[in-house]
Amino acid sequence: MVPLLALAVFINYVDRGNLATAAPLIKGELALSSTQIGLLISAFFWTYTPGLVLSGWLADRFNAYHTLAAGLALWSVATLLSGFAGGFMALLVLRLVLGIGESAAFPCSSSLIARHVPSHRLGAANGLIIVGLSLGPAVGIFFGGLLMAELGWRGVFLLFGAVSLLWLVPWLAVTRRLSAAPAPAEGRGGPSFGAILRRPEIWGASLGHFSVNFGFYFIVSWMPLYLVQAQGYSLPQMATVGGLLYLLYAASSFLGGWASDRWIQAGGAPNRVRKTFFVATHTLGAASLLACAAAPPAVAIACLFVTAMAFGAVGPHIFASSQTLAGPQAAGKWVGVQNGFANFAGILGPIATGMIVDRTGGFEGAFVLAAAMTLLGVVGWGLMIRKIEPVGWAET
Repeated sequence: MVPLLALAVFINYVDRGNLATAAPLIKGELALSSTQIGLLISAFFWTYTPGLVLSGWLADRFNAYHTLAAGLALWSVATLLSGFAGGFMALLVLRLVLGIGESAAFPCSSSLIARHVPSHRLGAANGLIIVGLSLGPAVGIFFGGLLMAELGWRGVFLLFGAVSLLWLVPWLAVTRRLSAAPAPAEGRGGPSFGAILRRPEIWGASLGHFSVNFGFYFIVSWMPLYLVQAQGYSLPQMATVGGLLYLLYAASSFLGGWASDRWIQAGGAPNRVRKTFFVATHTLGAASLLACAAAPPAVAIACLFVTAMAFGAVGPHIFASSQTLAGPQAAGKWVGVQNGFANFAGILGPIATGMIVDRTGGFEGAFVLAAAMTLLGVVGWGLMIRKIEPVGWAET
């Protein structure tokens, strides 16, 4: 089940990242400004963000298996139909539909992992999920970029949307027995959203997750245009550099999750292990983003690779910490709320970046903003959460 969840997240990021990869082509063909591109990227999060809360409730209250399957089917169809879009408004509507469908991925996967995976294996399980998250953009930007050079951006949207639907075949076959079984008693309903919102840990986790998302979405959403427009790369060159960045992100995610599990099995307290990773990776990510703003081109590209390594290493701990805090009975709702707040970064970041690029004619200010937001994670994870341990819901 866990590899199929990782594959779903992989497909999720391939499909959501298509627009960023195609941005240089779409911008020219449809005569869009950078601000309009930013709006299209942001529009995904207008529905994705509230959809996370709904998906978390559906996953905990009813059936996470079926919720995830329905969400994937919806976002695959939206991806396919984007290949027929004739202008800005059509793309905008389809990005809104895409956001609704893709909101099922993380609340459902966290609910299922919290239910089936023991605490000392959470790092590896979530590491595999983040590998899927990182390989999605890698494949999307590398193969998508190369395919767009041959098929055009419309052909790639049609192809990727159709192929995404094939995931439903193994998922429905493998989880048929599990999805038919009733949820354990402690998993039905669980604590209310009000009880979750009263916990200070959810606000620290939400700020920390927002911080990661702001920096990561900046890279995912704007790196293709940055490499082509600011660094003068061709589309195939952009695809190669972008693909390598995400491969490093994937390797760092897997190693970060594996190393944390080994540390915990060797006697390290989960709180100490998780917080060490959080503080170190946020600091490194912020420093490397800031360096990109002032460094010469070759050094700036090297700093992007350091940023990818930092964001990859922190990924498994975001969800492992949430699953530890919430427990099986509340993981879907908790991650829905946390990820919902965190994805305001996807609403605000792309618009702010587009405006900065249009007004300044460069990406330097955008890198500075992303660095500052990334550093906020030290406050969220390190200070606002007193201790990463299971919440006593009976006491709330």
